[in-house]
Amino acid sequence: MPPVSYRLLLALALSLGAHTSLLVLGKVQAVPPPPAATEEPLRVDLTLVPAQPVKPARPAPATPRLETKPTKPVHAPEMPSPPADEKTPAELAAPPAPTAEEWALASTYTPKNSKRYRYAWGQQVRSMMGTAIEGERQGMVRLRIEIAPDGKLVKADVLWSTSEIAETLALQAIRSMPSLPRTPTGKPLVFEKTISLMPFETGWPPIYKYDCLPDPPSFSNRFAWDGSSPQPASRAPRENTAASREAAPTECPDAGPDSIEAEEKDMERQFKEWGSLGE
Repeated sequence: MPPVSYRLLLALALSLGAHTSLLVLGKVQAVPPPPAATEEPLRVDLTLVPAQPVKPARPAPATPRLETKPTKPVHAPEMPSPPADEKTPAELAAPPAPTAEEWALASTYTPKNSKRYRYAWGQQVRSMMGTAIEGERQGMVRLRIEIAPDGKLVKADVLWSTSEIAETLALQAIRSMPSLPRTPTGKPLVFEKTISLMPFETGWPPIYKYDCLPDPPSFSNRFAWDGSSPQPASRAPRENTAASREAAPTECPDAGPDSIEAEEKDMERQFKEWGSLGE
């Protein structure tokens, strides 16, 4: 190939390459960026409701005023208030005094420190004290009494009392007691007695059917010694005590039958005494 044509082709190729690069660069720069997404504005349609005319309220008809004349105050009579329910105090009449037959039997009854005589004396005092009323006219008095063999009172000492009124009534009854029969043993009779002035208790007659039983032996320490008196010889224990108790009668033939009230009260007393041990 001749040299002229070679140069021509080379120049043509360079020219075409330059134009092609220019076109490519122009296209890259000419392409615009994609448009950003735009939010459409929110459209709100507001419709106005036509205002309705308000009807004026009708005025209330005026009430005619009544002319009142001043009246004098009227005082109602005061009604008495109902009385309060007052609790009626309990009462208990005095028991009857012992009869002549009961005193005659008591004056001959010797077991248990003249047991019948002591009970009859207490019943005589209580019958003379009058009715027991709940409240101030109630109480208990413990007395120590000494009666001469002819039945006259020698001494009456107050050991304790729960009411001054009961104590006064008891002493008045003792001072005004009628003449009593002789003591059963013919000796001075000394004993203690509780007089109960209660609206719910009259006491109860004692039980006599076991009075013939021998008294249990009193405790005596055979080893006791005061250190100065002559030392006593040791006493042998009683071997025949159980045998004597078995041979003793269970009832007194001369005691007479006990009343139903006495039996009932005696069982009640034993139930309270022995029942309290199990608590």
